[in-house]
Amino acid sequence: MIYKHNCLHFKGHIPCDPHKENGYHCDGCPAFAEIEKKILIIKLGAIGDVIRTTPLVTKYKELYPHAKFTWITLSPAILPKNEIHEILPLSIETVLYVENTKWDIAINLDKEKEASALMAKIESTEKYGFTLKDGATVPIDARAEHKYYTGLFDDVSKANTLNYCTEIFDICDLTYSGEKYLLDNHSDKGFSWPEIDSSKTVIGLNTGCGPRWTTRLWSIENWANLAKILLAKGYQVVLLGGEQEDERNTSIAALSNAQYFGYFSLAKFINLIDQMTLVVTQVTMGMHLTLGLQKKIVLMNTIFNPHEFDLFNNGELIGPAKECKCFYRGSCIDGESCMSTIEPTGISDAVDRVLAI
Repeated sequence: MIYKHNCLHFKGHIPCDPHKENGYHCDGCPAFAEIEKKILIIKLGAIGDVIRTTPLVTKYKELYPHAKFTWITLSPAILPKNEIHEILPLSIETVLYVENTKWDIAINLDKEKEASALMAKIESTEKYGFTLKDGATVPIDARAEHKYYTGLFDDVSKANTLNYCTEIFDICDLTYSGEKYLLDNHSDKGFSWPEIDSSKTVIGLNTGCGPRWTTRLWSIENWANLAKILLAKGYQVVLLGGEQEDERNTSIAALSNAQYFGYFSLAKFINLIDQMTLVVTQVTMGMHLTLGLQKKIVLMNTIFNPHEFDLFNNGELIGPAKECKCFYRGSCIDGESCMSTIEPTGISDAVDRVLAI
């Protein structure tokens, strides 16, 4: 009896799927698929950053159809298990595994020292991104320098005209061609949304922004006024958010008659967004989820470089009426966020334009 550990289906510690489903053994197995490349991706980061790194998988699958993908992340639940063979948390068990495996391609797109330290210990034929040297994160080569410097110097970051996906593809010596995000909509979970009228255009309002950069927040009054305008146009309006937005969304619903179903697990929240026709949002995890589900989007942005975002020709970015001075700041230097200059009527008009795409 033989085993073939160079097969994409091989697990080693438990039976592979072809054996469980059909009783195959390695000798003469018709499902045998030889691993073409072993590709390791280290992208710990926030959920949104993990999502917008997934186009790399699509690109590498085009280049190497039988590549085996292993991804290390702090957000394993967000990655599609049908697209990535191994999705691993950052743990001592994971470190032992990846440091004792020879990789063909290893990519680290995080500048955190733990990610860079791990990259420094990995043996791989090709390495891209960032590593650790003398206790500091540094670019592996010149291809990673652009992304490195935009993270260090605000003036360089402001001058950047490349979107995130183009930047990470450049790091990996690849050409970005609009490859989409990979995201599971969790339709197999049996979630049901009887409150949603499938005969209507459904507009989701993602009202929160997380605690780090609260300069992104739009007021409760503006959200409520936008909801009223959209409802008057005949759209169904659904408020979106997590536990942090619960009080805010409850208030907006009371002021506007927009629908609010509550907050849910990540999988159910993703599935709810998948019921939307279009989502209005600030730069948040909800933005990345909306793009990952290939939904139409109206994106409000003030403090980030607008070139950073690829809306895949399926949305519109709305900025403030005046130039924002608070680049990547959590509080406004003028005392009032530029978000207050974005009018509900302007967002409503943008919704109409994007729906017409």
